[in-house]
Amino acid sequence: MGKLQVEKSFEKNLEYLSTRLGTDVNFDVLVREINIGGKNAALIFLDGMVKDRETQFVMGALMALPREKLHPNMLKSLMEDVLPHFDVSLTDDLEETIDAILNGPLALLVDGIDQVVIIDVRQYPTRSIEEPDLERVTRGARDGFVETALTNVALIRRRLRDPGLRFEAFEVGKRSKTAVFMVYINDIADPDLVDELRQRVKDIRASALPMGAKTLEEYITGSTLNPFPLVRFTERPDVVAAHLLEGNVVIVTDTTPASMILPATAWHFTQHAEDYFINPVVGTYIRWLRFAAMTMAFTLTPLWLLLAQNQGSLPQSLKFIGPRSITAVPLFVQFLLLEAAVDITRLAFIHTPNALSTSLGLVAAILLGEFAVQVGLFIPETILYQAVAAIAFFATPNYEFGMAARLFRLLTLTLTGLFNVWGFALGLAFPLIVMGFTKSFGVPYLWPLIPFHGPSLLRLLFRYPIPTVVNRPPFTDPLDTDYKQSDEAAMPAAMGLDKTSRNRKRRAKSKKRFAKKQDKD
Repeated sequence: MGKLQVEKSFEKNLEYLSTRLGTDVNFDVLVREINIGGKNAALIFLDGMVKDRETQFVMGALMALPREKLHPNMLKSLMEDVLPHFDVSLTDDLEETIDAILNGPLALLVDGIDQVVIIDVRQYPTRSIEEPDLERVTRGARDGFVETALTNVALIRRRLRDPGLRFEAFEVGKRSKTAVFMVYINDIADPDLVDELRQRVKDIRASALPMGAKTLEEYITGSTLNPFPLVRFTERPDVVAAHLLEGNVVIVTDTTPASMILPATAWHFTQHAEDYFINPVVGTYIRWLRFAAMTMAFTLTPLWLLLAQNQGSLPQSLKFIGPRSITAVPLFVQFLLLEAAVDITRLAFIHTPNALSTSLGLVAAILLGEFAVQVGLFIPETILYQAVAAIAFFATPNYEFGMAARLFRLLTLTLTGLFNVWGFALGLAFPLIVMGFTKSFGVPYLWPLIPFHGPSLLRLLFRYPIPTVVNRPPFTDPLDTDYKQSDEAAMPAAMGLDKTSRNRKRRAKSKKRFAKKQDKD
């Protein structure tokens, strides 16, 4: 709706707000009528969304105001001399007043004043800050994001006390009016990337963001059939701080305990904060072990199936591979059934109370597997290799990327079972081709492998000691490329001078592709 001017008539304003907010039906929309210096007034707020003590202080100060204090400038007296709160604003729009009330602050109406005083004493229901389950570390910080965006902003501010840190606020969703914050460091982040993201958020025409950041992600990136994630989600504020310093942009969405980091490449989903809380040599070993586990999770079962189907061509040292007897169910069908069984078990764990999850795991892993072998549905080898692949799957730090890899593994298993060697080769090549044509906001998904950038690739393969890392990754086009740059040297970058954007052309292409897709939709 358009702007609706606040009138000087207290009764008319209160009647309109009461009707629009449904005070006669909604039990949690409270209207507290009071008397301020002999004038009728009312506080309108949501029960459970305001701080009791602060609201009590505000009401007490207003009700104690003597009549002579309201003249000659009533509004100035209220703002400067009466209200004992630091976050106070004015609006002359009743629709804006409704939005403010639904966001949590309380609204003060006073008879004879054609403006509404908005007092921000809101207090969102929230859980305590705790370590994220999916990104645990043996050492390091134990705090993680929660569902309240302002708390998440404070967690980021606590780690980056940089005056260049920016939090741009947006309101997305006609009905949900969800608070969305775009976070970047203005003298590091590429202005082209910031402008593109700002425009994409502003262009969202959605009724609501019921699933928070995930719904927002699909509007920003555009929904496609490509299962690989184009943004990285994290629940750790230290990970967000590290990526902001590299020139990335972060999106914080209210009601979601995770932030989006973008742009993202495939290698972002192979990294974990654990690498940087241990010795660099040990961190490199852990990183290589993770790469090996991710490779094993994808290739182990299709490779064993390929070798088992060509058992006669194997050298003597590999003759142990393959079934010992003829099975009624084809091997690749066994693997497909086991893949489905693992996913069903995972879903069952999600919906099972914690007290029963261990028992369910024992039943699924031991009893059902043993009985399935005894009745001849599976052979022991398929269960063994599927179990190893399932364990290796959990070495993938990112859940979304891991699930995309699982889909392509299913495809590779099917192709190998149907077309043997050629199917296996096609199954390996297809996800690489998909990633080769994938871009995240103009950034190639396989960078720095394709296109090749040696120094950045070495930084991905090896965990360098932090003091030796002096340059920011070039794929984000940072204004300030040097981590150790002096303040004097950083000034031209901070002012946006002497910058040649290496990614300007590909970002322009990305904008055109996204705009065409939006027009089609």
